[in-house]
Amino acid sequence: MRSVKDTIERLSAMRGAALPGNGSAPDRLQDLPAFGSNPGALRGRCYVPGQLGPDAPMVVVLHGCTQTAAGYDHGSGWSQLADAHGFALLYPEQQRANNPSLCFNWFHPEDTRRDAGEALSIRQMVAAMVATHAIDPARIYVTGLSAGGAMASVMLATYPDVFAGGAVIAGLPFGTAHSVPEAFDRMRAHGGPPAAALGALVAQASPHRGPWPRLSVWHGTADATVHVANATLVVEQWRGLHHASSEARQVEQGEGYRRTVWHDAQGREVIEEYRIDGMGHGTPLATQGPDACGTAGPFMLEADISSTRRIAQFWGIATDQSARSAHPADNLARAASAAVIQHAGTPPAFTSPRPSRAAPANKIGQVIEDALRAAGLMR
Repeated sequence: MRSVKDTIERLSAMRGAALPGNGSAPDRLQDLPAFGSNPGALRGRCYVPGQLGPDAPMVVVLHGCTQTAAGYDHGSGWSQLADAHGFALLYPEQQRANNPSLCFNWFHPEDTRRDAGEALSIRQMVAAMVATHAIDPARIYVTGLSAGGAMASVMLATYPDVFAGGAVIAGLPFGTAHSVPEAFDRMRAHGGPPAAALGALVAQASPHRGPWPRLSVWHGTADATVHVANATLVVEQWRGLHHASSEARQVEQGEGYRRTVWHDAQGREVIEEYRIDGMGHGTPLATQGPDACGTAGPFMLEADISSTRRIAQFWGIATDQSARSAHPADNLARAASAAVIQHAGTPPAFTSPRPSRAAPANKIGQVIEDALRAAGLMR
């Protein structure tokens, strides 16, 4: 693990970095009524299409740092896809009282255990949606970006009995960080458990023993915030649980991306990974053409490929022809964007802790406090 001094220097380097907001993005979401004890003090938001039938699927969507649920929905286009294919959406939303930069606390042990903290709050929201809207409990999925992607890993590990599938976008594997310095190191693929030990972290997180959720992993090769090596670690964390061969099969090579899959013993595609060439930190979008879905912006990146559509198709809840991942033989090359939109700088406070939980060391005092406040990690 890097020294405290090194961590402080990296926090100080963020001084003056702008927090990307969501502006006046349209808000298609509604507030979720009271849903339980809510130990993580999260806000619940949701989107339910007007023609939602009984036993419909549901997707839990987790925004990234500095984002809101409505802003991420507008950028990713999930509610647009929900209208077309008849599934519900649940958007847990972080609150500034929990985290100054609206990051899910994916590295706090008290928020990442089964039946505790933010993980339990999200589980309670899922239960409320199932009861209220007659959601099919066998078709519940979770996805997230960045800190939301890391929190999606948490939900898949702590409640694998709840989720049929998941998608981690520019995120990290479960259980590898338990403090702010560790979180920064894992983001850069420094330290942490060996890859062979990652599956055991999931196996120990709940009493569940299978079957395990199917997984879609997305990462840009030029991500300077969360190193692309984390995508490999996420895949490895789940590959052994699925008893999938270490021999991956690349089934689709497009201009600007490649898709690789892993199969279980029955030949099912249980894990897929997309690497987007030259893309930075964010959710890959296609905002034009037949796959158009969502709106580009900070951390919502035009990449000429819609992760939203392809993830939904991988799960089997969207079957339109524009989501081509179900057709490996249809290997049409897509023209990659001439310059993938990348937000300048590292998003501050990806690991921003709750103010009351991460007091700086007394011996360093004001130096640490100044650095943390400058980075948005303390109030």
